[in-house]
Amino acid sequence: MTGRVAVFAPSPELTVTVEELDGAPDIHVHAGGQGVWQSRMIQSLGAEVVLCAALGGETGHVLRHLIGVDLKARDVAARNGGYVHDRRDGSRDEAVRMPADALTRHELDDLYEMTLMESLNAGVAVLSGPAADDEPVPDSVYERLAKDLGGNGCQVVVDLSGGRLAAALKGGPAVVKVSHEELVSDGLAKSDSLPDLVGGVRELAKCGARAVVVSRAAEETLALVEEEFYLVESPDLSPVDTRGGGDSMTAGLAAGLALGMSLKDALKLGAAAGAVNITRHGLGTGSGDVVRELAERVTLTPWKHE
Repeated sequence: MTGRVAVFAPSPELTVTVEELDGAPDIHVHAGGQGVWQSRMIQSLGAEVVLCAALGGETGHVLRHLIGVDLKARDVAARNGGYVHDRRDGSRDEAVRMPADALTRHELDDLYEMTLMESLNAGVAVLSGPAADDEPVPDSVYERLAKDLGGNGCQVVVDLSGGRLAAALKGGPAVVKVSHEELVSDGLAKSDSLPDLVGGVRELAKCGARAVVVSRAAEETLALVEEEFYLVESPDLSPVDTRGGGDSMTAGLAAGLALGMSLKDALKLGAAAGAVNITRHGLGTGSGDVVRELAERVTLTPWKHE
């Protein structure tokens, strides 16, 4: 079975990193942002994917040639954001960052309509956010999309935080993915202890989600799947770059649903995708073959709590 996922990424970023190769600067230019990274992994896992985005300015013109997956783009006047990172000393030093411009009302209407059509055709949609401080679209867009898509038979997966997450929850998504840090920073959990996180998960589940998944860095993932709690343990792999592991987990969840898997099997695929991604330098990358192999080694342990 070949499924399809639509990924809402309102404003992808142009990323420029400077590394060192044989003692000389080595410049890398890529398309980036949460939705782009998720789309790459979804495609690697064998599901078809379409990225719905707005592209504008010089950054948008370059991004069109770098995204690398099926793209449905609304040409806009608003510029896409971007950043330059210097990694020559092994750390990630931000030299400059340009925020994304806000879309106009007509640009937003067109992007919304395009995303609605592509998502309904796909059957599974991922709602991703732009960079944390960027506001190309209002938070209310996430509520509208979650409500309109879910109400018309599309399975909506959200990977958001802050006001965007709060808005999306009002729309009733099918699957909610967050990190433990986001639960705490959003005031949904008092601490990152399991009992406190459970309280936050139950709060999120009030939106009617069939699954709430909380990634916990190196610890087991906490998941509520159809009213049952599980601890999800992934194979122990040596990390290279932990950035992007959560996005790859979301991608695996969405790809699994699109490919007709049960929620539990989709969760295993997501956990394996996140584990593979942190062994690589590229975000949203990894072989579908190795992810599927590792998914068979992911364990879901029912977790009873007081």
